[in-house]
Order: sequence, then structure tokens, then C-alpha cells
Amino acid sequence: MTRIPLDPPRSTFVRLTEWYSRRRFGTVLDPGAAIAHNPRVLRTYIRYEQSLARWDRLDPTLSALAVMASAATVGCSWCLDFGFWESTTRGIDPAKLRDVPRWRDSDRFTDLERQVMAYAEAMTTTPLEVTDEMVAGLRRSLDDAQLVELTMMISVENSRSRFNSALGLTSQGFRDRCESPAR
Repeated sequence: MTRIPLDPPRSTFVRLTEWYSRRRFGTVLDPGAAIAHNPRVLRTYIRYEQSLARWDRLDPTLSALAVMASAATVGCSWCLDFGFWESTTRGIDPAKLRDVPRWRDSDRFTDLERQVMAYAEAMTTTPLEVTDEMVAGLRRSLDDAQLVELTMMISVENSRSRFNSALGLTSQGFRDRCESPAR
């Protein structure tokens, strides 16, 4: 159960945001509805997310795996649900995404993908468990700009996941839209 109502005051800006969300995602995103209780925060958040969407130095699969590993570490079901849907619509292998919560036991991932998910988990825990060796290993495959983008994406997902979890936001069924029904 959410810890904040998902029916914010109905200003013109909030109605426009809801219209865009329905058009782009098929529904009003629960985090957007929660944030809309403070229109200034909502405006800032929208600009922030639009800026993030333009980042392009890091391989999209690595970014998606890092985001999903961070969300899984926090335990944000909303983020895992939406992240799965969003990543698969961008062409990321759904089998890899399904295996993120158990990546250590899966044979689907490359060494670099495993390093990225380990780094995401280490950044997401409190206290941080990032080591010099971990970063050095990533730097063998990623340039400095890619490492910075990876680190920031994990940080951003920490913020998203903790916000959503703190307010009790849970799955909205996005993953169900891209999963084939069992035969």
C-alpha cells in the first residue's frame, strides 16, 4: 500500500504531465503521481530524467544491468518492473534482465557485465563496499567517461529506488506487458 495518495492536486501542469505519461507509458507512473504533490520537485525531476535519457557513452546493456542490480539490491519492485519493461523495449535481452537478481548463479553474463553488477551492488549497500580493485577492473574495459556515467546511473537508481520504496510504491504491471503468456 502506498504511503502517499496517488491523486495529487489537479493543476494544469499536473494534468499535462499525466497526459504525457499516459501517451508515453500507457498509464500515469506512480512515482510521477507521488512527486506531483510538489510541482516544483516534479518539474525538476522531469528535466532531470529527460537529461539522463540523452546520456550515451555507456553501452545500453551495461547501463540497464547496473540499474536493475541497484534496484534489486534496494528491493524496489516498482523499479524492477518498470526497468524490465523499459529495457526490453530498448532491445535489451529479457533473459539477462530476468537473471539480474541471481546474476552470480547465471551463465548469461560476460565478465564485464558481472563486474558492472557487482559494482552496482557495492555502490548500493550501506556502507558502500566499492573497492579500488573493483574500479580498476572496470577501468580495464571502460574509459573514464563511461565509468563516470555508470557510477552516476547507479547513483540515480539508488535515489529512484529508495524514493519509491520509502513511499511504498510497488509494481504497476509493466513487465506483464512484455512477457509472453506461458503455453
